[in-house]
Amino acid sequence: MPYVLILHEVDDYLAWKAVFDAAADIRKAAGELSFQVLSAQGDANQVVHFSRWRSLDGARRFFESPEVAEIRRQAGVRAPRFIYLDELDRGDL
Repeated sequence: MPYVLILHEVDDYLAWKAVFDAAADIRKAAGELSFQVLSAQGDANQVVHFSRWRSLDGARRFFESPEVAEIRRQAGVRAPRFIYLDELDRGDL
């Protein structure tokens, strides 16, 4: 299963979250299947977006598109780091 981990700082979490939520339909259309939003403990502006995708190629095309770059700019995202991941194993303990 393909996943994307995005680490980024935002100007204001609540403003970022509003833009993130508004983009749900285009994320879904691009192939995002599920997501989690996390933050560094004590700093909600250090955002981690972890998501599951239909394909890593689709995720790359989406995140590297000029449209999504503009959405990130509007959301106050600074220096995003994208990590594209393939699942090797999974388990519950």
